[in-house]
Amino acid sequence: MNDFKFIIQESLYLTNIFFHILNSNQLPEIFRNLKIIDPDEKIVFCKKCVMSNQRPQVHFNDDGICGQCLYSEYKHTLVNWDKREKELEELCDKHRSTDGSWDVVVPASGGKDSSYVAYMLKEKFGMHPLTVTWASNISTDIGTENLFNFIQSGFDNILVSPNGKIHRKLSRLALTELGDNFLPFSYGQMHVPIRIAVNYKIPLVMYGENGELEYGGSMKNLTNSKINFESDDYIIEQFSPSDQPTKPDHWSQYVNKSELLNYMLPPIDEIKKLGVEEHYFSHFDIWKPENHFEIAKKYMGFKPSSSRSEGTYTNFASLDDKLDGIHYYMMFVKFGIGRTTSDAAHQIRDGIISRDEGVDLVQKYDGEFPNLYLKDSLEYMDMDMEMLTKTINKFRRSIVWKNNNNTWELNNQVSKL
Repeated sequence: MNDFKFIIQESLYLTNIFFHILNSNQLPEIFRNLKIIDPDEKIVFCKKCVMSNQRPQVHFNDDGICGQCLYSEYKHTLVNWDKREKELEELCDKHRSTDGSWDVVVPASGGKDSSYVAYMLKEKFGMHPLTVTWASNISTDIGTENLFNFIQSGFDNILVSPNGKIHRKLSRLALTELGDNFLPFSYGQMHVPIRIAVNYKIPLVMYGENGELEYGGSMKNLTNSKINFESDDYIIEQFSPSDQPTKPDHWSQYVNKSELLNYMLPPIDEIKKLGVEEHYFSHFDIWKPENHFEIAKKYMGFKPSSSRSEGTYTNFASLDDKLDGIHYYMMFVKFGIGRTTSDAAHQIRDGIISRDEGVDLVQKYDGEFPNLYLKDSLEYMDMDMEMLTKTINKFRRSIVWKNNNNTWELNNQVSKL
């Protein structure tokens, strides 16, 4: 818990330094005077969406509006998307092969968003993507089918599967030590495509959205598509603070360091020698997940789930991994906001639902316990229910939870204004 609290405090400190610098520059007025409200002091909910200050690095203006709602307004009204598209055309012109060989690495799971990015790069911008999939912990049937359909629709793909014994052990350690079984998956998801880029000498890597801008977190890359591998902020934002136990090589005390290579960046000198550039596609193309779903369904055979996902009301996102449920539930445990909060907040900002509708959905579905694949997940991480319950309760913070007659209750949940 002390490590977890330190990470929150460090994030608050670094982000407030960033906004001191940001506010001194000539940036849109809409982003002036943003600050983080200390999540250990009080719980505050955005007045436009349903997000709270408990999500790390979410910041608010003086009117109680979160930074992601302001960013949504910015991208819908102030960004010149024709100019951004021209920037992408120039970037593609710089890297596009003339012989049909691979010229861009696209991390792709077969989900709606990565399918959309690969499709647009290929069909609109004439690129030749090599898609790279970092294998799910435990693949779902619908996830396997969607990846297959994506590949069959016309994309080359490399599937990288980590050592199962090592990955299961790391997943369990990440859950019990840091409250997120998905951290090892996140490391590989970010770093394996870069390793493939270096190995195959493809200097352009195109990720999907900047999740910090779209869903909640740092706004460091507000006007920048390119990620700086050497920046200290990169290390922090990619879940591996250099002085914290979330750094992948922290686990070298449990496994051989040579077995952690897929979880870590290649050497910086190799990245620089090849000139690898890593960009967010959402910088160049307004990010609309529902639109991505329609494109992926029409052109790549993407199928939604036959029912809503646990913990939320949607059925077309994050469908490929059976361990998703525990990951999202732990978000709810640590911050008091779960998968519904994340989905509803984005749909409110995109004008798909109202805030009142979002509040109703959050109160109905947020924090639903992940029973569907619970048995598979516990077996995968070699845990029993007693150990999982102990781990869950370990990460309940007093600002978020109270114990009422052996029943855990939220101190505060989003409500209508």
